[in-house]
Amino acid sequence: MSGHSKWHTIKHKKGAADAKRGRLFTRIIKELTVAARAGGGDPDSNPRLRTVVAEAKQVNMPAENIKRAIRRGTGEEPGVQYEEVTYEGYGPGGVALIIETMTDNKNRTVGEIRHLLTKYGGDLGQSNSVSWMFEKKGYIVIEKAKATEDALMTAALDAGADDLRDDGDNWEIVSAPDIFPAVREAIEKLGVETASAQVAMLPKNHVSIQGKSAQSMLKLLDLLEDHDDVQHVWSNMDVDEKELEAFE
Repeated sequence: MSGHSKWHTIKHKKGAADAKRGRLFTRIIKELTVAARAGGGDPDSNPRLRTVVAEAKQVNMPAENIKRAIRRGTGEEPGVQYEEVTYEGYGPGGVALIIETMTDNKNRTVGEIRHLLTKYGGDLGQSNSVSWMFEKKGYIVIEKAKATEDALMTAALDAGADDLRDDGDNWEIVSAPDIFPAVREAIEKLGVETASAQVAMLPKNHVSIQGKSAQSMLKLLDLLEDHDDVQHVWSNMDVDEKELEAFE
């Protein structure tokens, strides 16, 4: 099995956001609240909530924080009500962007997102302007040093995964979104540590950029990821490792 999804690019922007622990907790708390509001507060019967709870535990979020966020979602505790809004557009070099937000003020959020895109040579597009370039998939990344291909393949495929890909230093497991919780649990039972486990928007093809366009795009990604209302940013950017190193 083989593939091409550029984990080094995803890893860069994920690392930039996750390094800020308070920002990470805020993002997860919002997701817990919205997931509980949409599907109920029981993780056993709410796959989306179960996935977010697993992410919260992986970053050592205190159990009380998790419970409080879920209670806000179910209405058992007062709190801000967030609305999910997804924006699409382009960044420097024609890179496609999907920006997932949770906000209590759509007018504020769209204005600030548009400003950032314009400032760095991008444009905010209409709904569905770039989403056709991506596929929503369960996506698990594991460093090759952490597990063998045979063990992962058996566990993942038995759980219903679509593919196990070799991406250089990592294994990538791809599945349908509704199968993702079962696949993640199968990998957890192996005792294997994951570098990432999430439902992601994976690009069908990549746009290669370099030089000034690459540096502008990386700066834009960092600013978007650091925005209080932004939960996730997905792009079809492909940059050389040297560009990432120069930016960092």
